[in-house]
Amino acid sequence: MATMKAAVIYEAGGPEMLKVETRPIPKPEKGQVLIRVKAFGLNRSEMFTRQGMSPNVKFPRVLGIEAVGLVEEAPGNEFKKGEMVATAMGGIGRVFDGGYAEYTCPPATQVQAIQTEIPWETFGAIPEMLQTAYGSLFRSLLLKKGDHLLIRGGTTSVGLAAAAIAKNHGAQVSATSRRADRAEMMHASGVDHVFIDKGEIATDVRKKFPEGVDKVLELVGVTTLGDSMKVVKDGGIVCMTGMVGNKWALDNFSPMDFIPTAVGLTTYAGDSQDFVNTPLEEMAQQIKAGTLHVQIGKVFHLDDIVEAHRTMEENKAGGKIVVLT
Repeated sequence: MATMKAAVIYEAGGPEMLKVETRPIPKPEKGQVLIRVKAFGLNRSEMFTRQGMSPNVKFPRVLGIEAVGLVEEAPGNEFKKGEMVATAMGGIGRVFDGGYAEYTCPPATQVQAIQTEIPWETFGAIPEMLQTAYGSLFRSLLLKKGDHLLIRGGTTSVGLAAAAIAKNHGAQVSATSRRADRAEMMHASGVDHVFIDKGEIATDVRKKFPEGVDKVLELVGVTTLGDSMKVVKDGGIVCMTGMVGNKWALDNFSPMDFIPTAVGLTTYAGDSQDFVNTPLEEMAQQIKAGTLHVQIGKVFHLDDIVEAHRTMEENKAGGKIVVLT
């Protein structure tokens, strides 16, 4: 029986709960695609699952909500052997085994083929990150050319990607960070104005931009959401996409007090259809041409998955963490 290397979790806990072991290579059925995984990005939702915060995910499980690689087999002939492909969302790494392995076997309906060749560490960074940034900006925030966008959590991988995409779209981009030394990194991704986030930014933003901003992409979460609502002009929108603040719900939520008049509040979660609708090929072309900046933080090997998760948990990457197989 052919085997593969995979990182498996049997019970919730710290990074050390991820065990690299040998498993049988999955056999694809019609409608599935067996992918020889070359790389995958790490995502905070996987950290939450590892910590036991995803009650619907049953252990043991191979985590990983995204992966990129080469088609090994597609019984339904949806893809050709050797095609470069990406997959994300739709239950991968949650309902069925995911990308933390040398092979994964998702439904063909949640796989995209990519023609533009870019390095595996770059390709591995983009499926979930760009899907989340793109969907937040254009499905939820309805971003238009000329809009002023503020990204709360500007040094997260999604925040940096969103800044680059928004800048290419003709938006003015502001972003926040708790650290002044991260400003150069944000500017490199297209950020025009940096605000140092000490827990409250509304006063500083309104001082520089008295009318407020058009759109806010909230990536820190409920710990800063109320303050972010205060920086938006009438008719603007706040989209909560991330929860890097590690808090899941608002306390004593009173809509009339919390949501300013004429300001919209929405969310973006993303699903497999959102991933399929994300123009990955177009953005891969931009990346190769140097017109779309992708900030890679650190690159690890599958054998070092524990260290990779620890780096994510300690927020030490400075960009997207990618794992090569």
